[in-house]
Amino acid sequence: MISQGQCNIFKGNLLSGSEDFTNTSPYVYKIALYTSLANLTPNTLIYTTDGEITGTGYTAGGKPLVPLTPVVDQGTNTAFTSFSNVTWTGASFTARAALIYNSTTGAAVAVLDFGSDKTTTQAGTFTVTFPTATSTTAIIRLN
Repeated sequence: MISQGQCNIFKGNLLSGSEDFTNTSPYVYKIALYTSLANLTPNTLIYTTDGEITGTGYTAGGKPLVPLTPVVDQGTNTAFTSFSNVTWTGASFTARAALIYNSTTGAAVAVLDFGSDKTTTQAGTFTVTFPTATSTTAIIRLN
């Protein structure tokens, strides 16, 4: 089962100071890709290899993410951040979902459901495109 959303452990970690998306953060965030057989929901606690994809151009654990500077929009009372798009080149695999996680601690941040299987073949390019970082569209929003 794949259910998109911010992970509950992430919300708790924010309140305890165990997450940091600033450019001086001691944490490294990554995105791992998963098949439709993965069990990823907002209750996911940590990065897991269960259901993670395999294929040409993909390494277990996924790729590092580049966080954008966090912003607080006073008009909407929303804090938000996002990431630069991430690309796998020379890729040949199928993915249905992704898990953003703190690779320093292993803690899950968010589950992304692509809605259907996405496939690239014959040494193609696979890109996860993040939405524009605004108070209504950023991948991580707190309000």
